[in-house]
Amino acid sequence: MSRLEEYKDRYKSIKIERDSGPRAAGVLTMTFHTDGGPLRWGAVPVTELPHAFRDVAEDSFNHVVIMTGTGAEFSGTRGFKIGAPDQLPYRRATDQRRIRTGGHLLENLLRIEVPVISAVNGPAWRHAEIALLADIVLAAEDALFQDSAHFVNGLPPGDGQHVILPMVMGINRARYYLLTGQVLTARDAERYGLVNEVLPREKLMDRAQ
Repeated sequence: MSRLEEYKDRYKSIKIERDSGPRAAGVLTMTFHTDGGPLRWGAVPVTELPHAFRDVAEDSFNHVVIMTGTGAEFSGTRGFKIGAPDQLPYRRATDQRRIRTGGHLLENLLRIEVPVISAVNGPAWRHAEIALLADIVLAAEDALFQDSAHFVNGLPPGDGQHVILPMVMGINRARYYLLTGQVLTARDAERYGLVNEVLPREKLMDRAQ
C-alpha cells in the first residue's frame, strides 16, 4: 500500500494533489508538466509515469483519478524526423529497457481500479493512448490526437497506440490513423468514439471534477 505523503512530491513531471473536501473527497489529480509548462515527452516522464501509476493504484484513499496536462498541450512535443530508422537510439540493444518501460507504463495505468478521467486540455502529440485509456475521456475544443513520432521517422506505429486505437475506434479507422500519421480533432475523436465530451478549455477541469 502506498501513501500520498510518500509519493506526491516524488516526481518531477507530475503534480499530484488529492481533494479532501466534501465536494470531491478522494479525487486525485495528476497534472503532467515539464518545469511547470506543457509536458515534453522524454526520459523523465517515460521513467516516472509507470512508477507514479503504480503508486496511485496502490493507494486505497484514491477514489477517482483525473489526468490532465499543463497549459495548451496534453503531451508534446510533436514528433520530428530524427534520422534513418536503423540509426534511432531505441534500436540499440542497450536501450531495450525503454521497451520494457513502455509496457509497464500501460500495465500500471490499467492497474488503477477506481474510475479514471482524462481531461485532455490540448493536443496529445505523444502517447495519446494514456489519455484514451481512461474510463471517461473529456477533451478541450482545441485538443488534437496523433501518433506523431513514428510516421515521420518511417517506423511502424507503437507506444501502445497500435493496440489501443483499434479497440476504441475500429480496426479500419485505426489503421488509417496510424499508418498515415492522421491528426484527429476533438470533434473527430468524439465522432469516432475516442472522446465522450468536448468542452471549452476553461470548463474542462470543472466538468472532470
